[in-house]
Parts: sequence; C-alpha cells; structure tokens
Amino acid sequence: MFNKVVALFTLVSFLLMACNDPSSGQNEKSVETTTTVQDESQQEKDLETETSQTIDEGNVKAEYRVDKENWSFKPIGDANPKVVLLTFDDAPDKYSLAIAQTLKRLEVPAIFFVNGHFLENDENKAMLKEIHKMGFSIGNHTYSHVNLKELNDKEQEREIVKLNNLVEGIIGVRPKYFRAPFGSNTEHSKKVAEKEKMLVMNWTYGYDWEKEYQDKKALTEIMLNSPYLGNGANLLMHDRKWTSEAIEDIVKGFQKKGYEFLDPKLIETPA
Repeated sequence: MFNKVVALFTLVSFLLMACNDPSSGQNEKSVETTTTVQDESQQEKDLETETSQTIDEGNVKAEYRVDKENWSFKPIGDANPKVVLLTFDDAPDKYSLAIAQTLKRLEVPAIFFVNGHFLENDENKAMLKEIHKMGFSIGNHTYSHVNLKELNDKEQEREIVKLNNLVEGIIGVRPKYFRAPFGSNTEHSKKVAEKEKMLVMNWTYGYDWEKEYQDKKALTEIMLNSPYLGNGANLLMHDRKWTSEAIEDIVKGFQKKGYEFLDPKLIETPA
C-alpha cells in the first residue's frame, strides 16, 4: 500500500513540474510572441532611421547658388565649378521609375519635378515613394501643368500649394524646388514659392520635347554638344521613352567630358 502511495505522489509531482516547465509549449509561444514583437519594433526603428537618412537634407551645407541669368549654378567658395544638374519634368508618369533606377545604378543624383495629376492613383504614388526612397530630390511642377500666367493669383497658389500638400502626404516632406510649366513664372507664383520655401528654377537647356530629338541617338548628341553647355548647366529632360533610353549614354558622355553631377542637396534654397 505504501509503495502505491509513493508512486502516486511521484506521478502527481512529475505532472505539476511539467505544467510549470519554462520549456513547455505555452511558454514557448509566449517567448516567440515577445521575440516577434521585439523584431517588429526593431524593424520599425530601422525603417524610421532609413527614412530619416533619406529625407534629411537640412544639415547639408550649400555649395552652389542659382544664377538666374541662365539658370545655371555657380559654386560657393571652392566647390567644383565643372558640374551639371539633371532634372526631369512631368513625373512620375510612364518612365520616371526606369530613369531613376538607371541613375541609381550609375550613382548619379537628380531632381524629379512632379505633377499632381499623375499622383491621383496608388500605382504612381508608390512610384513616387520608390523614387524618393532611392534618394532623389522631388520638385514641384504644379498640380495640373497649366500656364500660370493664364490663372488668377488664387488659382496659381492652389496649383502650387495643393501639390506640395499631396507630395508631403505621400513621402513625408515638401518639395524644395519649384519649376513652372513652360518656365512661365509670375510675380505671384514666385511669392508663393518663396512662402513655401522653394527655390524657383527654370533651366539652361533641354531638347527632348522637340520632334527631331525624340530619338535615343539624336537626344544624346544634342545634350552632350549643345552650344549652351557650360559649367553649372541646368539640364531639362522629361518622363519620355527616348529620354529613358538615352539617359545612360548621356550620363557617361558627360563623365567623359569631365563633368560631375550636381547633388541637389548642395544647392542653396530659401531658409
């Protein structure tokens, strides 16, 4: 009888120990859940850090200033004068992402000037996020791409500010650069841009909207050999098929000529 009691007591003790064992399935689930939460929290922190590094342009010291006589850029101090700036209007339509991917692979910076009517669907919003995430600067090209000189003051302001609000809602920051459609600035649009702390920027030269240059080879030749090419040139291109096809040859051609590509983050903008 005594042996039966001892055996029963031993069995009960063993079962109680198993229930409280930290290695039991229930505790494993708790540990797994805690680890998952920690991993997700760390991933969120990593994403926040990556985003902060991507969009933090405020601490970079300006090395170039716009020359409004020909919209080129002049060095401040001893910065390299032999630079060109790449800019792309009418983004993000069909080819902006491909252009950005090519430039990213070539480690070349640029500004993508966006229109609001291209950002009315989730696909293009995602495209803008991707372009921004790759480190490219985003500029304001108005919401509807209309000639500002044909609008009253209130309509001009809406075209500019509405787009800034939209862009900020998508990528978290407001554009620092403004380019009016057709280069058609007004006194009021300049005041709005200043209020929004954006640099008004036209261009030195561009050709890809002209019929004779809607071809990879022709566009490459004229961009590299334009009579307007000089130090600090502000190069205008667009979201176009032939531009996307030509951009790598254009980049390599400028590099062979000894030009560096101006990082927009080094351009002096309104405080």
